[in-house]
Amino acid sequence: MPHRADRRAEQITLAGLLCNLMIGVGKLTAGILGNAYALVADAAESLVDIAGSALVYTGLRYARKPADHNHPYGHWRAESLAALGASLLILAVGSWITWGAIDRLIHPAPTPAPWTVAVLVAVIAVKETLYRVMRVQAKRIGSDALHAEAWHHRSDAVTSVAALIGVALSVWGGPRFAPADAIAALLAAAIVLFNGLRLARLHIRDLMDTVSPEIAARAETIARQDPAVVDIEQAHARRLGRRHWIDMHVEVDPAMTVADAHRCTGRIKQAIREQIPSVADVLIHIEPASNSENGGANSPA
Repeated sequence: MPHRADRRAEQITLAGLLCNLMIGVGKLTAGILGNAYALVADAAESLVDIAGSALVYTGLRYARKPADHNHPYGHWRAESLAALGASLLILAVGSWITWGAIDRLIHPAPTPAPWTVAVLVAVIAVKETLYRVMRVQAKRIGSDALHAEAWHHRSDAVTSVAALIGVALSVWGGPRFAPADAIAALLAAAIVLFNGLRLARLHIRDLMDTVSPEIAARAETIARQDPAVVDIEQAHARRLGRRHWIDMHVEVDPAMTVADAHRCTGRIKQAIREQIPSVADVLIHIEPASNSENGGANSPA
């Protein structure tokens, strides 16, 4: 099942990359022919999104590589690194839009062609559809990288809305509204920068081994169901890409043999992996229960 999800994530990311390429080239062509600087800037964001999509796709492919001598825990961090890179690209584009908008306020551009408004309406519809589809798929397979890619499409749609408002006011509002496109672009840039910071914070947390208390609590509940478990001293879960690693200290009867303790850990690991598919590995440290006689219902007879 995890491998199927990996392949699905790659397929969705590749489809998003191809869509961004077509949309970016279309907007750039329309912006140049229609003398719409806001549309050219919007196209630049889409083309940068292509680089982000390629980065995420590469990260997903690399993350699937099996563990080796130099990477005994696998390559799952590649997905988080790719998602962080995509977030940094969003921040870079937001900064570029800000600079371009300020430049347009200082040096007003010629009035765009009216037909560029229709181009922007179509672009917004397509990008919002891509965002919704990719967000659903990201939740379904639990991929942070796809989630970042979905927000790429949403941020692109937002900047396209800003460009639409600015171009429409420039076309039909007269000289009074000449700077409208630059002001709208500044507002869109603020949203893009906010999204970039939010996503970067999320992926930095993964790279810093931030705990996953919900997964740890589920694993502890599963472990307590084993009849040989007296108590759980502690359970921690950390996330690497879409996988979780669990460390657990399990208390058992001090009289239990090493062989029995080994079988106990095997049962617990199997149960956790079966019930929590995102778990890649479980490290269990066996400890003697301090008071096995009063260990509770889970204490072995």
